[in-house]
Amino acid sequence: MTNEDNTTEFAEIDYDREKRTGFPEVIFGETKTPEQSSKIAKRIYDNSGLFLITRTNKETYDKVIKLIPEANFDSEAKMIWLSKNKKKSNGFVCVVSAGTSDIPIAKEVEITASLMGNKTEIINDVGVTGIHRILGKVEKIKKADCVVVVAGMEGALPTVVAGLVDKPVIAVPTSVGFGTGEKGYSALLTMLNSCAPGISVVNIDAGFSAGYQAGLIAKR
Repeated sequence: MTNEDNTTEFAEIDYDREKRTGFPEVIFGETKTPEQSSKIAKRIYDNSGLFLITRTNKETYDKVIKLIPEANFDSEAKMIWLSKNKKKSNGFVCVVSAGTSDIPIAKEVEITASLMGNKTEIINDVGVTGIHRILGKVEKIKKADCVVVVAGMEGALPTVVAGLVDKPVIAVPTSVGFGTGEKGYSALLTMLNSCAPGISVVNIDAGFSAGYQAGLIAKR
């Protein structure tokens, strides 16, 4: 691939990233125009057979499908993607969300881990205020190679899950909350200060980051 092939008028695409890391360059759509995102996606897809745009919208999707008609769009997860890759790993990622408001970030996790070749499953609305709900799902969660727990408000659910399973737990604080919990800072601090071992924490609303990390763990 020449430098000219790698470069659009606004981006230099890292085509070698898939060889180095096992996954192509991912497009962060929030700070790009629909035209920019769609053109980069087309280049990456033609080279890798897989592309993913995060933090994106319907306007960008309308541009993408003109170039890649089979592309998928999830308006909740704010993701556009397509993969020709049929290769699957034996990995299983379980995504657990505390409340219905956390589902968009949970879906971001699920789509990312799935595109990395893993089996995925989402368990929704099992927050700690109804502790029986998570207790009823423990046996299913234990089957996963890696567990991602998504929670806003006080962010206690990852600690509970990590105290019940013998698998790595990735905690994702969401910006769901109000008062001192506004913008996810309370959940983030709770997760960072968890007394349960086996937890790692990603940034607020960082579903893609958690899904990618979980995907790497589960694939191994």
